[in-house]
Amino acid sequence: MNATDIGRTIATRLAALDPVHLELEDQSAAHAGHAGAAGGAGHFSLVIVSDAFSGAGRLARHRAVLDPLADLIPHPVHALAIRAYTPDEYFSSHERTAR
Repeated sequence: MNATDIGRTIATRLAALDPVHLELEDQSAAHAGHAGAAGGAGHFSLVIVSDAFSGAGRLARHRAVLDPLADLIPHPVHALAIRAYTPDEYFSSHERTAR
């Protein structure tokens, strides 16, 4: 499975969270030579914004993301950095940085 296929699979599985924004970045090239990448497993960074995270702590948000992806870890996804926000959190912080 290549990075594009992995990205599509992740987005499809996370659709149940009804994200208003989803960014997935393949950072595998920056981790070349890392033991976890030796078998071709990738390193990814995810930003996901969803109302489903309202009232949920960081651990619950990460579980909501990781549970539908569990069979992809550790291969083809070796590492997944997760930043999970509610729309209010995400858009208010991005408005401040855009000024």
